[in-house]
Amino acid sequence: MVVTKSLQLVVFEHLRDKIINGELSDNEIYSETKLAKDLGVSRTPVRDAIHRLSQEGYIDILPSKGFKLHKMSVKDIEEIFQVRSAIESYCTLYIAKRYDEDKAKALFKELDRLNKLMDNIVNSSRNIDRFIKYDFHFHMSIVEYADNSVFKNIFETYTYRIQKLAKLSLGHENRMENTCKEHSDILEAMKRGDIDEIYDITMVHMETPKYINLKDLENL
Repeated sequence: MVVTKSLQLVVFEHLRDKIINGELSDNEIYSETKLAKDLGVSRTPVRDAIHRLSQEGYIDILPSKGFKLHKMSVKDIEEIFQVRSAIESYCTLYIAKRYDEDKAKALFKELDRLNKLMDNIVNSSRNIDRFIKYDFHFHMSIVEYADNSVFKNIFETYTYRIQKLAKLSLGHENRMENTCKEHSDILEAMKRGDIDEIYDITMVHMETPKYINLKDLENL
């Protein structure tokens, strides 16, 4: 059976990809009517796609005008890291409690692989976009381990905002190197089943980039 994407989903993915790829301007107001005309579709799927983009933090809707790309606020940064901290600290503790199970050992191998790929980037191209791809996979693998669909759905909803903030923080001197070190600390604590320290170790990895993002916003 072939499943065809809805027109709303096609429009959503088209606009989302243009935002992610930097093809839309931060300061421009985009018209729903003009977008529908440019895409050759009715306004309904465009309107539905725009509402979903707004819900997922890509854009801000301007009533009777259109929409603009969303600009991160202090509240956004605080909320994103609160959500991440709550989910990921639970998941790393959950994994540490099961460190000697075969499933956990398979995860550790995958996390080792991903961290080595990031380390290779640090020592070669220093390509932030490639680094973020592996970094997000590292964290998503930890979240998926708990097999909790609510955790996964929430985390996926924040994907764009997480990656956008990561790109900003990783541009700072030594942040890539420190990210790999923090990943290693989390991984080693889970491997040895260190349930006493894993929360604090995970929170270091949450709080450090949050502080960088907040300082950057303060200096704008």
